Amino acid sequence: MFKLIETAKYPGNLFLKHLVVLSNYGGESIQRLERSFADIFPKDKMGGFYFEFIWQSKTHKYVFEELPKKGLNNKVLAIDGAGLSSTRKLDGLTRDIIAILLFASTSNISNQAGLESCEIGTLLGNESELKNFVKQRYIIVSRITGGATANSLGQLAQTAIVDFLHVDLGNSFNVVRNGYLKLKDYKNKSGMPFDIVVSKNKKSIGIEVSFQVTTNSTIERKAGQAADRYNLMHKGGYKIAYVLDGAGNFQRSSALATICNNSDCTVAYTVKEFKVLANWIKSELL
Repeated sequence: MFKLIETAKYPGNLFLKHLVVLSNYGGESIQRLERSFADIFPKDKMGGFYFEFIWQSKTHKYVFEELPKKGLNNKVLAIDGAGLSSTRKLDGLTRDIIAILLFASTSNISNQAGLESCEIGTLLGNESELKNFVKQRYIIVSRITGGATANSLGQLAQTAIVDFLHVDLGNSFNVVRNGYLKLKDYKNKSGMPFDIVVSKNKKSIGIEVSFQVTTNSTIERKAGQAADRYNLMHKGGYKIAYVLDGAGNFQRSSALATICNNSDCTVAYTVKEFKVLANWIKSELL
């Protein structure tokens, strides 16, 4: 499997992130495992930690390359918001965690570390069962995904849109990430904050990006502010746009409707929709 991942040039950290979601075992669970690692996993005659697992009715042995490792967390594994914005090749540490997430449920130490959910490896070789398993797991919003901060997801989504607008709009437009627009009746002297501000010919547009996997207070907060922000922006001669996507946004239909009713342009998170946004910006900032 590791050779296949490397041959396909698939990012090791992205592969690991998918396994973390599928197994619902990441973040805090990995940290707890690291703290108790020496008490859970045995050592072989060479002094290396290992675990034995069963696959296709046979017992196999995996010897850890880098574990145990102090300070193990999502950031170290490059599966947090910032880490996933760049690719990381497979290394010893990533291989170690992948092995645990795939096969640890069939080891005799699974009960000690709460590894019962690390079972997807048992389905390898059975294409139909594996496809069904993956589909079912991604229909359910994983606690791992749900635990990701709205900020991390928003920053990743924001980066993609900023990069797209830079290319599509060209150098004649000024695209600023985390920008501000000064408004006469807005209390903060620095101005009203926006995820993205696009300007040209002394005209500006403020863009808010919201990619929500789960329903949380962020959605309600944005909806509650939408009307005031819309009115203040129009009073100052500016326009406001939103990029909205994710199950969390769509589950709050009333909040979503409020935002749409107080937006000059609302698009979803797809390249096709990004193009709609870019064309609208061009028409407004002539």
